[in-house]
Amino acid sequence: MFTGIITGVGRIVAADALGSSSTHGKRLVIECPGGYLDDIGVGDSIALNGACMTVTTLDRSQGRFTVDISAESLGRTAALAQTGSINLEKALRANDRLGGHLVSGHVDGIGSVTHFEQIGESWELHILAPQSLAKYLAYKGSITVNGVSLTVNQIGDQDQGCEMRINLIPHTVHNTALGRLGVGSEVNLEIDLIARYVERMLKPEPSPPCLPFS
Repeated sequence: MFTGIITGVGRIVAADALGSSSTHGKRLVIECPGGYLDDIGVGDSIALNGACMTVTTLDRSQGRFTVDISAESLGRTAALAQTGSINLEKALRANDRLGGHLVSGHVDGIGSVTHFEQIGESWELHILAPQSLAKYLAYKGSITVNGVSLTVNQIGDQDQGCEMRINLIPHTVHNTALGRLGVGSEVNLEIDLIARYVERMLKPEPSPPCLPFS
């Protein structure tokens, strides 16, 4: 589990294919800020732009670690197949503060940035989410964008999806990789975990199976 509070901005410095066909995934080499890996071991979970991955090797002296990402995961996430800056978050510990909201690290869909502009001291970010996620987006609700826990300020349903408007404070822009986004950038989205369970509970229960007479 994660919280959507970014603990570091890293960089994918290599993305090497694990095989010769499209069914093979990639091995990513991630470079981290100094000291970031001091409390990390092989097998630990780290979210890369909101996608939970397992550390397969690490080199603390170089500040680097690797993850193996499957073709399935590559096809369902954005910006993890090439080099570039990414948001990092270490897995939540039982005694940690829950500063954002409960985040599973499972990407529900890919959104597209339609507007990104500085307004006063903050930035206004508009993202078009897939139509399949529209019912989970609500005014003042939580959304995870590239691993960052954010609050939805406004939503608007459209034929091609649901556009949400988000305000980014300077701290978020300067301490995450979101400041590098531009119009057309693809982002990983994870809906609020609670909304997922509410939908399940509101679904009609299936009728119990009929038992034969004895």
